[in-house]
Amino acid sequence: MSRRILGIDPGLQTTGFGVVETDGPRLRYLASGTIRTKEAAQGDLPNRLRLIFEGVREVVARYEPTDASVEIVFVNVNPQSTLLLGQARGAAIAGLLSSATSPKVSEYTALQMKKAVVGHGHAAKAQIRHMVMRLLELPREPHNDAADALGLAICHAHAGHAMAQMARMTDLSRRTHAQIKGGRVY
Repeated sequence: MSRRILGIDPGLQTTGFGVVETDGPRLRYLASGTIRTKEAAQGDLPNRLRLIFEGVREVVARYEPTDASVEIVFVNVNPQSTLLLGQARGAAIAGLLSSATSPKVSEYTALQMKKAVVGHGHAAKAQIRHMVMRLLELPREPHNDAADALGLAICHAHAGHAMAQMARMTDLSRRTHAQIKGGRVY
């Protein structure tokens, strides 16, 4: 059974998207690109979020994905940046779920995506771009945001079924708190 997977790499200024189709282990590239919010003023957060929301809805309407994978926001040193990124992520997820043909949404960390695409969790952006190009047989490397989004779609294609099985069999829960020390989450 073939599935169409939309990967979303949320960002307040640039949100990447990538669409792949799977038929068993075979991956086929359909589209990728970015949703940019630069037409809204720098401090105009509501309009930036609206642009992300509408852009994701447009991508869903055009490509009609059955599944979507969105990157989970990590807590970094600057809490304000984390909050803004979380709002961009929320706008993207709302755009996915508000569509008439809303796909099933899964979430992956950047570490999980890097492991699925490159083989280790500390891969550089250049390694992700190169492996996405090779895995999808693209003529050239995609831009960073689109490459990350395609990586999320590939990650879901490879791990989505197994993760769904595990989720049904075990009680998976998110970490409810964290302590930041020296830029690391504990």
